[in-house]
Amino acid sequence: MKKSHPIRRAMLATAATVSGVVLLLSLKPASDPAAASAAGGAPQQTAAGQESPQGGSASRTGAQTVTGDVAQTQYGPVQVRLTLSGGRITKAEAVQAPKGGTSDQKTAASIPKLNQEAVAAQNAEIDAVSGATYTSGGYKQSLQSALDKAKAAGGSGTSGSAGSAGSSGSSSSPQAPATQAPATQARTVTGNVAQTQYGPVQVRLTLTGDKITKAEAVQAPSGGTSSQKTALAIPKLNQEAVAAGSAAIDTVSGATYTSGGYKQSLQSALDKAGG
Repeated sequence: MKKSHPIRRAMLATAATVSGVVLLLSLKPASDPAAASAAGGAPQQTAAGQESPQGGSASRTGAQTVTGDVAQTQYGPVQVRLTLSGGRITKAEAVQAPKGGTSDQKTAASIPKLNQEAVAAQNAEIDAVSGATYTSGGYKQSLQSALDKAKAAGGSGTSGSAGSAGSSGSSSSPQAPATQAPATQARTVTGNVAQTQYGPVQVRLTLTGDKITKAEAVQAPSGGTSSQKTALAIPKLNQEAVAAGSAAIDTVSGATYTSGGYKQSLQSALDKAGG
């Protein structure tokens, strides 16, 4: 019995050694660093891939909003806000407009038309809405103010949007004439107030060179039947002034005094303009 003990020890030691080797071999795949790095690499790449679309959408934001000065009219203030993209008007809206009484109806009827015309014309050379002469005049005044502000601040904005697109040559050349033409060629002249039996009349002209491109009455008789006569006569007188290019225009039937005051103030505006 004593002689068998060393053999048993040897067998047990051999078995223990074999078990240890087997355990070491089984542990190698679990501790392999390559497998761990491969498992962690995939989600990192997908997260990085999601960042590029976000950067692209931010660089495409080129719209700017400009609000014109408040234009005070006989029936209340008018103020226009423009949204521009790439130097072009994409949206026009009145943030202030006359309200109360019949002004609510006139504002509801005229402002949508004026908004559409501002977007279509891309400048303040828009027609007055019949029956809303004062609102139209205030709208155009605030619209021109907004355009002037956009022009003053739009130089850097226009070049920036063109640079991000990578085609500054093609996009900047058509924008420059569109923004510069109204400021360099058009001018506004307001005639003296002409006092009539039914109230004051005052005419404001917009001229391009020596040609009248727009005429409007910033003051006209109002109250009672005068308001009706003014609503009928002033749009016709405005059109005739542009068509004639002078103060030699016909008197509107039923509005003799208003027509006479209009022509008097119109001539005063032409004299100031040097025409």
